[in-house]
Amino acid sequence: MTIHIQRLPYHTDSADLFETIRHLDWPVFLDSGRPMVSQGRYDILSASPYLTLTTQGDETEIRDRNSAQLSDQDPLDLLRGYLQSVDIQEHPEIPFAGGAIGYFSYDLARRWMRLPALDADKEKLPQMAVALYDWALVVDHEFKKSWLVSRGKDPRTLQAWSDLVEGFSNPLRQLTASFKLTSPIKSHLTRKEYAQRFDRIQHYIREGDCYQVNFAQWFSATVEGDPWALYRQLREANPAPFSAFLDYPFASILSSSPERFLNLRHGKVETRPIKGTRPRSEEPEVDKLLRASLVNSEKDRAENLMIVDLLRNDLGRVCRTGSVKVPALFEVESFAQVHHLVSTISGEMDTGQDTADLLRACFPGGSITGAPKLRAMEIIDELEESRRGLYCGSIAYIGMDGSMDSNIAIRSLVIAGQDLQFWAGGGIVADSDEEDEFQEILDKASAIFTALGAEPSLMN
Repeated sequence: MTIHIQRLPYHTDSADLFETIRHLDWPVFLDSGRPMVSQGRYDILSASPYLTLTTQGDETEIRDRNSAQLSDQDPLDLLRGYLQSVDIQEHPEIPFAGGAIGYFSYDLARRWMRLPALDADKEKLPQMAVALYDWALVVDHEFKKSWLVSRGKDPRTLQAWSDLVEGFSNPLRQLTASFKLTSPIKSHLTRKEYAQRFDRIQHYIREGDCYQVNFAQWFSATVEGDPWALYRQLREANPAPFSAFLDYPFASILSSSPERFLNLRHGKVETRPIKGTRPRSEEPEVDKLLRASLVNSEKDRAENLMIVDLLRNDLGRVCRTGSVKVPALFEVESFAQVHHLVSTISGEMDTGQDTADLLRACFPGGSITGAPKLRAMEIIDELEESRRGLYCGSIAYIGMDGSMDSNIAIRSLVIAGQDLQFWAGGGIVADSDEEDEFQEILDKASAIFTALGAEPSLMN
């Protein structure tokens, strides 16, 4: 299958390019955070998919432009079937030339794991929403190149090609609408209730049920205006290398995630879990001390190492024996609002294993569950106020060639109509301090509060 490629002018900020296609169906923007941060490299933009897959409970709706049908097949197996292709010609410089883009919610794991159903699903999003796109704009910020690419599966692509070339070559900055809160931000746990749940997790740790639990807090508000306007404010407040804006008929997804979940290319897998956080300071010397305290923290290193071991085990299910390595341990990466402790685990896919197998083996990411994973998730289900939905799931692309890159959907918001929701949390271990853990929630949520023009002190 031949890839159609057209080189286009390079633009430093792809947010302006996205406004060219914002009016189309199911527009998506996988955002590297450039030019505000340097860790990311590629932006991927697309719209007008030829097929969508949305999973609710045990059924997936498969919809093309002419019809819809339901299936009870495993969602990842369904997706695998639609992505299968032959004679794929790869381009070494272009990571994605058509395929699937979308999200896999945290609760999609219930299809493969036996979990209690104690929490209500208050977000009511599909557990999976993935669209198949025939074309994409790919921007490489490292080499300052842009391409419009397609695999030519959809006849409408050639009809729209000249308009896409013109729009991306000469983007016009639109007058972005406003966005505002119409209610205070509500925290769904009181300060006292948070402390009670913290104590309950400590009880489980002392009893030997688990070593670590990632416990999160849910926030909501009512809003009005254009979610894209809020996303532009969010990417200014917290530019991050694995950000995304997905504008679907049922909801808008806004993510400013700093964390890679799984990257797969040419049979090589990489995951980069985050465990360990310190706030940033505007005072250079104070900021340097905060960074040093993270580097030297035995607690944060131990917490990070637990998750490294968990992910080594997850990758070991689908990777060739002996290939799983840890090329980087306890590195510090600094973002607009926080410093993070990051490690890197890599492996080589075993014969007969593919993207769907990799996702199923590792989902959801261990950095946002705790260890051991299943017991930690059972405790999360017991103690959190609602099912997580998108939060701590993953936003990803999966190419026709089997390549994938994905984030952990943290620092993310969901806007459906006038309802806005988001989460923030952190890992709790035996020597965690309750006051420090609560403050970490404030630190992680600070960029979202800033984007919304609210103060974290609104939390009760």
